[in-house]
Amino acid sequence: MSDSVGFMSVHYFDSLFAPRAVAVFGATERPEAVGEIVLRNLREGGFDGGLYPVNPKHATVQGLRCHASLQEVGAPVDLAVIATPAATAPGIIAQCGAVGVRAAVVLSAGFGEVGAAGRALEQQVREAARMHGVRVVGPNCLGMMIPRHGLNATFSNNRVPPGPLALVSQSGALCTAILDWAQARGIGFSAVVSLGNAADVDFGDLLGFLALDAATRGILLYIESVRDARNFMSGLRAAARLKPVVAIKAGRHGEGAQAAMSHTGALVGGDDVFDAALRRAGAVRAHTVQQMFAAAEILASGERRAHGNRLAIVTNGGGPGVMAADRAVEQDVALARLGEATVQSLDQVLGGRWSRANPVDILGDAKPELYRKAVAGCLADPAVDGVLALLTPQAMTHPSEAAGAVIAAAADSAKPVLACWMGDTQVEPARALFACHRIPHFDTPEEAVEAYSYLAAHHRNQQLLLQVPGPLSYHEAPDIKAARRIVADALAQGREVLTQTEAKALLRAFHVPVVPTVAARDADEALKAAERLGYPVVLKIDAPEISHKTDVGGVRLDIAGAAQLREAFKDLMESVARQRPEAQIRGVTVEPMVRNPNTRELMVGVVSDPVFGPAISCGAGGTLVELLHDRVVALPPLNDFIAAEMIAGARVYTLLQAFRGMKPANLAALVTLLRRVSDLVCELPELRELDINPLVIDDRGVLALDARVRIAPAAPGARPYAHMAIHPYPAGLSCSYQLSDGTDVTLRPIRPEDAHIEREFVRGLSPEARYLRFMQSLQELTPEMLMRFTQIDYDLEMALIAVVSQGGQEREVAVARYVTNPDRRSCEFAIVVADAWRRKGIGHRLMQHLIEIARSRGLDTMEGEVLAQNTEMLALAEALGFSVNGVDGGDGVRRVTLVLR
Repeated sequence: MSDSVGFMSVHYFDSLFAPRAVAVFGATERPEAVGEIVLRNLREGGFDGGLYPVNPKHATVQGLRCHASLQEVGAPVDLAVIATPAATAPGIIAQCGAVGVRAAVVLSAGFGEVGAAGRALEQQVREAARMHGVRVVGPNCLGMMIPRHGLNATFSNNRVPPGPLALVSQSGALCTAILDWAQARGIGFSAVVSLGNAADVDFGDLLGFLALDAATRGILLYIESVRDARNFMSGLRAAARLKPVVAIKAGRHGEGAQAAMSHTGALVGGDDVFDAALRRAGAVRAHTVQQMFAAAEILASGERRAHGNRLAIVTNGGGPGVMAADRAVEQDVALARLGEATVQSLDQVLGGRWSRANPVDILGDAKPELYRKAVAGCLADPAVDGVLALLTPQAMTHPSEAAGAVIAAAADSAKPVLACWMGDTQVEPARALFACHRIPHFDTPEEAVEAYSYLAAHHRNQQLLLQVPGPLSYHEAPDIKAARRIVADALAQGREVLTQTEAKALLRAFHVPVVPTVAARDADEALKAAERLGYPVVLKIDAPEISHKTDVGGVRLDIAGAAQLREAFKDLMESVARQRPEAQIRGVTVEPMVRNPNTRELMVGVVSDPVFGPAISCGAGGTLVELLHDRVVALPPLNDFIAAEMIAGARVYTLLQAFRGMKPANLAALVTLLRRVSDLVCELPELRELDINPLVIDDRGVLALDARVRIAPAAPGARPYAHMAIHPYPAGLSCSYQLSDGTDVTLRPIRPEDAHIEREFVRGLSPEARYLRFMQSLQELTPEMLMRFTQIDYDLEMALIAVVSQGGQEREVAVARYVTNPDRRSCEFAIVVADAWRRKGIGHRLMQHLIEIARSRGLDTMEGEVLAQNTEMLALAEALGFSVNGVDGGDGVRRVTLVLR
């Protein structure tokens, strides 16, 4: 028998998404009351499970027997829908827990959105849910629909057909508008959930479920605020790995953000930080409902995926081609530069009558065969990632035949092909032809280019999703003890802002290159410092309250000698004292003057977002930082790929290239600096703000000229990296040991790049071992399974692999993993050991390590299901302290459970 155990098949949210019986609290016959509409929707929607009105004021409601309380129902209930006054909700949730109801939807308003009293009541709902083990959607929400089950637990008038898209929305009002818009276009849904205030069940919880829901092919989100950034990112990353996720975020501007706070009573973070979070999670952002559906439809429509943003445009009219090109520039879609071989190939097909550039204008009289050859030629070009074919119906065109030609060309390529046949009556048959062959088609060039931009953004963001940096870069190890000592000393003195010398010492501890800086309290000390550093020097005011020194005349440059220094010191101190009399001026700092004709000025910083925590920024620096608003943001931890993406996204990027005799900037040095700032963020939860401005960069490297650091005490008792929205790769959990035969074995967390050895590991298992692990006959991991097994969320799950070295390559010989349940208190585990490596103690060692990790993260229990015939696994579980019990209705299955604390 193989050491293997599988996950349990019933999901914690099944009672919410597939209830067998529903109780409606506040059910009534009063017209247009919420309780009346909800019960009517459930009855008319075709829900075929048990339906139990609960209202002590009525004996019957809408022809159904009405119960005074849940206890009177006398039958199992999976889901409670609560449409009673807000004050009654905590008691009803307690009543649900007492009789085993595990899910509730609270439609009632009057909670956190109405002020302090409502927030206190919402906290009571949250506490009741946790105490009684009930998961709660809402309060202050529209409800939820699962059309394939006939479940319409909302007070909406919309009738929603089943379909492949799931919608999760914080706004009930917008939810109804989206459903109305979709209904007119025949768009169906696998699930519709209105979260409202999200006191308990939040985006992250639902995304984790929808990621594994077979009926859902794409997920749409309307977001106003995020309460738990780590949970949100965990669920979003899990979902986006397996299916496209498209989000609309309200509150992009200050006024909208304030309105969103008032609506849900939650914090709203910076819009650029939210953008960075979506990109890092592999999701795509839209700005309108129409864009959201367009993005979801094209991403969920088929297997073709863009592998870049280089678009070729084939058109029979110059005007539409120009319109498409303009929109491409606006959407950051690159117009592909056609290769010489492609140009020559098209010359042979099109003669001298075409544009010989992109857009490829094949003229108004182009025959269908020209469309086929032009599209095929562009698709064959390695510099082209996708093709947009445009047609305007002219006297000599044949829209349907041309559509057939494009479809034929597309069939021979894996690259995405989009079509825009402009007009109406003449092109309608062609559009039907495109729809039949699943070629995305659009009415206008702008819509088509916008749709392609979503394909390109999805590819780019999926690449970011694959990145799993550790908390520390591969460069020289930082002096973390020294850095923490600087922070601790400042906090002990009651200071939140480090001095300039402290700030630069902190950066030096993480090997960030900084200009030598000496603090001077008077002119004599400044003279000594200048003589030690060497002229010319720079004087800067040393005052913690003054962030922008040049604004108050607090900088003197290029001081060449002692007399000039004395005069500059006096002038600087007097100028700052006049403009900022309240400032506490400590003196000045003295630095050597940095000169290089190739120097550019940047800004690198860290901001503390109220939702997502620390975020790293990069952009143009110096005195123009506020004027240019050039800031690219990324969530830590960073690696080379993410840092390079940041730099390329900044507007200042073009100035870092060679131009007008200036040598190109050393971008590798900038990447290294960003990673070292990421190290600092990971290791110092006390950091609240960092500004390195200016950071000078030239062909030789980077140098921090000025730095401002603001700190605050870290949350007491917090787990490592709890201050970050994304958990770093937990390299510290790796360990090695030797088997009795001398074989070296390494136990370490799995990484996305382990997909190959994970696939080979499963392939190498015996049929019996695969059956015992997956509880089904399985020959090969599907791409979705492989992705799910290797791209994990290190905060909510862990997968430890045992690897050995064979022929200079790693070989996986065992894997053990756990996944945290939605209750956040328990987890399910699985383990399998390769047949040839059994009975060597590897399974026992892996499980011990996995159990310790789960215990250190505060989990209470670990459980799994084992086939009764798997006697070796049952023996291992008992040896590790698990209890073994039968499973209701599963004679051949045993449930093993370990109490962790």
